[in-house]
Amino acid sequence: MTIESELVSDGQNFLYPNYRQPPFVFQRGQGSVLWDVSGKRYLDMYAGIAVSTLGHAHPKLSAAIAEQASKLLHVSNYFYNEPNVRLAKALCRLTRMDRAFFCNSGTEAIEATLKLTRRYFHVKGETERLRIIAFKNSFHGRTLGALAATGQDKYKDGFGPLPGVTHVPYGDAEAVRRAMGPDVAGILVEPIQGEGGVLPAPPGFLRELRAIADGHGALLLADEVQTGVGRTGKFLAFEHEGVQADVVALAKALGGGVPIGAMVCKKFLEEALPPGSHGSTFGGNPLASAAALAVLDVLENDGLLAQVAERGEELSALLAKTAAKFPNLVECARGRGLLQALVLREGVDPRKVLGTVQQSGVLVTIAGGQALRFSPPLVVSKSELEEGVALLERALSLYA
Repeated sequence: MTIESELVSDGQNFLYPNYRQPPFVFQRGQGSVLWDVSGKRYLDMYAGIAVSTLGHAHPKLSAAIAEQASKLLHVSNYFYNEPNVRLAKALCRLTRMDRAFFCNSGTEAIEATLKLTRRYFHVKGETERLRIIAFKNSFHGRTLGALAATGQDKYKDGFGPLPGVTHVPYGDAEAVRRAMGPDVAGILVEPIQGEGGVLPAPPGFLRELRAIADGHGALLLADEVQTGVGRTGKFLAFEHEGVQADVVALAKALGGGVPIGAMVCKKFLEEALPPGSHGSTFGGNPLASAAALAVLDVLENDGLLAQVAERGEELSALLAKTAAKFPNLVECARGRGLLQALVLREGVDPRKVLGTVQQSGVLVTIAGGQALRFSPPLVVSKSELEEGVALLERALSLYA
């Protein structure tokens, strides 16, 4: 038995079986490339589900983590720590927000957003404002509050009733208007539905949501967990529409692979969660904060945002050509920046295609049932994108 097969066997025997891992085990990475225990090379076109912003083993991120680990890992939020204070200031500047709360994941950032929204109106004496408007096909996380906001029944099966959220069709502003009422506290929206199949909001939709929220005195809540921190070529995807939310949830790319989430909000919301009303033991710890500062430094000072916009255009052109080459297999290509997808036609088994693509040495993920999602590290090169799409086409040709 090889080391890899032994590790796969142990994983199958001891890990909780709520995932469907393929039979290989990763050992190391460099940039946009991963190697498994047997030494096979894989081109990383998914970045740990849009997490590994700077790819693998980035020297600045690795150095920041090592340096901080040698100084201070944890003190809790009963005290300030230097990296976290610096991160809060930088993040508020980049998002044009005023306050930052730190946690450990996107789901936790959404939970904080929902709690902040409800409690803001409670403090104001508008205790009837509890309902959230969210969207069908959305994904906001797996804890009960975030799950209630998620607009896909498959994630909710077996977890009982999850009240408090009204789901309407994504992109339908009139449906939002019809669903509004004096009990609505906020509208929660992804600028691109990532897990829903990489579906961008229609032009003008986010601006309409801003106007609807303002007209009803509700909050506009942005889920930028998958789209934020440069993924679409701007720091926040909302910026493409010239729209600013009242609250933004961030995570994934923020730590470049170190777990961290953040909820940032406008100043008028700063008293909604007073001491004791919400917290996080590990949120904003020095190690995660130092990692996030390194990510933001590279993003701002190494020209990475402009590079993402350029790579995004290249990826879009490549996937459009692939869609044209395989009209019987591919419905369309869509997305923005380095969050894009090739949508397979109904009847094409995406898991079979995914397995073939993985065997060829390319890592992508399935989103929304039929979409092969590309969310590579933001440092990915043009040649790596070309290689990845070429190998994808070779896999598709087996099904044509």
